[in-house]
Amino acid sequence: MATPPGARGTARPATTHPHPATAGHPTVLTGATVVLPTGAVENGQVTIDGTRITGAAPENAQVIDVTGHYVIPGFIDIHNHGGGGASFTSGSVEDILKGIHTHRLHGTTTLVASTVTGDMDFLTQRAGLLSELAEQGEIAGIHFEGPFISPCRKGAHSEALLRDPDPAEVRKLIDAARGRATMVTLATELPGGTDSVRLLAEHGVIAAIGHTDATYEQTVEAIDAGATVATHLFNAMPPLGHRSPGPIAALLEDDRITIELIDDGTHLHPAALQLAFHRAGADRVAFITDAMDAAGFGDGRYWLGPLEVEVADGVARLLADGTIAGSTLTLDSAFKRAVTVDGLSVEDAVKALSATPARLLGMDDRIGSLEPGKDADLVLLDADYELKGVMRRGEWVVGPQLR
Repeated sequence: MATPPGARGTARPATTHPHPATAGHPTVLTGATVVLPTGAVENGQVTIDGTRITGAAPENAQVIDVTGHYVIPGFIDIHNHGGGGASFTSGSVEDILKGIHTHRLHGTTTLVASTVTGDMDFLTQRAGLLSELAEQGEIAGIHFEGPFISPCRKGAHSEALLRDPDPAEVRKLIDAARGRATMVTLATELPGGTDSVRLLAEHGVIAAIGHTDATYEQTVEAIDAGATVATHLFNAMPPLGHRSPGPIAALLEDDRITIELIDDGTHLHPAALQLAFHRAGADRVAFITDAMDAAGFGDGRYWLGPLEVEVADGVARLLADGTIAGSTLTLDSAFKRAVTVDGLSVEDAVKALSATPARLLGMDDRIGSLEPGKDADLVLLDADYELKGVMRRGEWVVGPQLR
């Protein structure tokens, strides 16, 4: 598949306001409400030494007073197609790094790069490129969303390029990723679907059920075979029915499943989000962006794989038929909406944006909470939940902006 033309949005240059250099000096953030796994601690402090969070502050530490702010773990996005005008599916390495940086400016300190449907040769080539960035620590892994999805629930994927999930072809993709394949979204009811789920589970790759037309019974079978994620629940799957409950009921009721939710006010009615969140609980929900190129960039025309997208008023839709085509969401906005619109507690929002995705990725020994020994990945928010600072591995990406 030829690489599609680049995005044609209006650039919004990113600006950061770094605090005076702290390189080589331990730093203590003090006076904030610090959200820990055990709950929120008022007038707390977080100590950073090098790239890690530490316990007691050394005498030579630089103290930054962040009274009136929240300090929370860095956000973790397990489903993201791009940002800053750049696509993870079709962009150059420079483009991809630009997209990653765009999301870091919005608090996402760990990101899984997602691709969209393409032909197999193209996707294996992209897998090789993205795996190099994973090896360098720029991304946490690769998520293949398509081509093994249902033409009935294709969403913003090219129907001409869809195919059944033949285990041999699924294996080809994960081999091309050189151990960096994190997740594959499948319509598990298609021929080869259940066998592909077993293959993925055997290789330590998350099998995600999505873009599916499965029945309740078929979904239960896939979960029993090893599927552990619901790709953007509610979207691109049959609606919940009282006689034919479909995949939504099966995914919500099973404690083995982590539920992806897109909290942008477009993909889900607030009542649907409340239903899913309170049925599954914060320990089973991962808020995602499903972002495409326009995230952090602006309205305009873009390409999602081979399909042209129009972004207007921040909503991305296929030019051809108006189908929603990913989002322009960033996780700082998702956090604020979760607390101020959806009424979630700060602690539950932190779980859904940090702790739960960290555990799903098997990285909760390093990221996802503000505990000694873990990476110094954190977000600073003011009392109105506006982002005022981002630190990744002990270095300020943004801020702190305290005035």
